[in-house]
Amino acid sequence: MEFILLVICISILFLISFLFTLTYQKLIPSNGKLPPGPTPLPVIGNLLHFCKQPDQVHQAMADLAKIYGPVMSLKLGMTNLVVISSPDTAREALQKNDAAMSARWVPDNFHALNHHEVSIGWLSSSSPLWKNLRTIVTTHLMSARCLDMTRTIRKEKNSELMTYFHENAGKSIRLSLPLFGAMLNLISTLLFSEDVLDLGSDSTQDFKELVASIIEEIGKPNVSDFYPFLRQLDLQGRRRITKVYLERLYNYFDGIITRRLTGVKQMKENTGDFLDSLLKLHSDSKLDLRTIKGLLTDLFVAGNETTSITIEWAMAELLRNPSVMLKARAELKEKIGSKQVEETDIPKLPYLHAIIKETMRLYPAGPLMLPHKVTEAGVEIGGFTLPKDARVMINVWAIGRDSTAWSEPDIFMP
Repeated sequence: MEFILLVICISILFLISFLFTLTYQKLIPSNGKLPPGPTPLPVIGNLLHFCKQPDQVHQAMADLAKIYGPVMSLKLGMTNLVVISSPDTAREALQKNDAAMSARWVPDNFHALNHHEVSIGWLSSSSPLWKNLRTIVTTHLMSARCLDMTRTIRKEKNSELMTYFHENAGKSIRLSLPLFGAMLNLISTLLFSEDVLDLGSDSTQDFKELVASIIEEIGKPNVSDFYPFLRQLDLQGRRRITKVYLERLYNYFDGIITRRLTGVKQMKENTGDFLDSLLKLHSDSKLDLRTIKGLLTDLFVAGNETTSITIEWAMAELLRNPSVMLKARAELKEKIGSKQVEETDIPKLPYLHAIIKETMRLYPAGPLMLPHKVTEAGVEIGGFTLPKDARVMINVWAIGRDSTAWSEPDIFMP
């Protein structure tokens, strides 16, 4: 039995090697040159470059970009990846060639529950549904009128966080948990007028792990992504794992939507929140419930993790740089005095702005942007021609540490 399996494996490897040779030759555009990159090995391509630090792919890509330049091609298994690592080439890709790269390349695991079909994060920016969802979010959540109407909610959640810190003064606490919990409650209140948890409770840790796990699944290596013909097998179980995570959130939103629809039927007063706006569109047959759950999932995951991570890194750098902390406190004392800081005070605090921007430069919440896909032939970036159907990743982490833009790119200097 083992011999038969060995023979099958060897046969498959020879077949893959043969296909690799054919496909790689076809990838070189006839009317231009492929971006430079490390020489790929048969079958595995350049995968070995990322084996030492599989959770630090962005750093490995940045190191390779120092050798091969800001537009670099990699062969990952049977697939092609172009990595962009400078501000100028990123601008060229996302602005000049936005139409040719409007499509997303979707990792196999996010085909779970067909989430990619209703996700604003994975839909092509040229698709009608993406445009509709973006309009909905902009109109009912991010417009100046909506931001002004929800100012009281943001103030209330900020006050709850400050109260938690005062109550735990002098104690050793894990800062990430109350920060994450506060952001979770803020977003859940904005979306559907409910707090999800109590700050510092065990459920905070559970929710944080769930959201973090979903985000981690985006960047985890998956053999199904490198060898597409193996997708149906889901050999590493990544799609099955992601399905479990997404089902937990989908079921959670199912309960909230059911309660809200029941309340509407009983003629209870609408809350006027974002969910009410979505359900009004649903009643007008402009949005189905599956799409609503997908949108809530995206907002819940992206909004929470990115903000709490940025605040956590900012606090870490302030503690590591006492002089920066003193300057920030001096600005607060000069511009605000002893009163509680209000949202309207933020424009008066340019140094605080600089601290946040410097934090986002050094520690982007997403070091690699979600991958794009080249949908047209002949797309040129940085003087190189990108193969049609290639994946394109923008290395935000590398761009933020570009030595041509900053004299000391790895130093925190707001």
